Amino acid sequence: MLFVNFAGFENGSFTLNFSNSQGFVSFQNTYAQFFVSAFLGVVLFVYSFTLPHCPTNKSDEKQTLSDALGLKAFALFKDKKMAIFFVFSMLLGISLQITNGYANPFITSFKDIPQYADSWGANNANALISLSQVSETLCILLIPFCLKRFGIKKVMLMAMFSWFLRFGLFAVGDPGSGVWMFILSMIVYGVAFDFFNVSGSLFVDQETDPNIRSSAQGVFMMMTNGFGSTIGMLVAGEIVNHYQIFSDIDPVTKMNGWYSAWAIFAYYALAVAIMFMIVFKYKHTPEKLENINH
Repeated sequence: MLFVNFAGFENGSFTLNFSNSQGFVSFQNTYAQFFVSAFLGVVLFVYSFTLPHCPTNKSDEKQTLSDALGLKAFALFKDKKMAIFFVFSMLLGISLQITNGYANPFITSFKDIPQYADSWGANNANALISLSQVSETLCILLIPFCLKRFGIKKVMLMAMFSWFLRFGLFAVGDPGSGVWMFILSMIVYGVAFDFFNVSGSLFVDQETDPNIRSSAQGVFMMMTNGFGSTIGMLVAGEIVNHYQIFSDIDPVTKMNGWYSAWAIFAYYALAVAIMFMIVFKYKHTPEKLENINH
């Protein structure tokens, strides 16, 4: 994201530009970004062959069709604790893709407002958003400690309240004097994403039988990145369209619409966090997590 933000063409020549100089056309505004993405995809494809072998647990028993399709994992919904966990995984999964889809258009739209038109933040949305990925990478290191110290319920609550902050800071920030709110929003994203996705996956691994563990992880991903993310983007799209954010309207009115949309997303995340805190009952036993290391 940083590369396509600062790399581009100026006067027909390739250059890296860290300012808002006239005549510079960033890769993020041209088809060149897709070539960069394709190249990196090939690099990762080749790199994947260097990863160590990770054998799966194979049972000597003959598999039925339901075993092969992982359908036995759905029996976990009979367990009240796991059923509640999966339902809230879907509810929180609704938040996962909202900023991925709308953070850049939101920050970039400030360029239509004269007082922010020349601000660094409004002209370098991808650079700002890339701080989220940096935070995401660093926050992974905190997960083993936090899980052992606080347990899955408190760790997931941290993620849920972080989503509230993630959206709420967008609802009150700007790329001018309020750019620090955008930066803080990018920082808390690491907690919001990792403490939910990674910790949730570890919880499923801990609570399920080895014979259905892989399928259970599939159910977790289906509830979060499947149902949750899909519902989230559909609902978020309806909210954004309700405020006519992408219509040809006055920039200030459009920005007020953005702020209202982010506020709705924030209050939703807060409501999910409060419900989870009340409904999900789980006794933390650190001994179960002794095998989780950095």
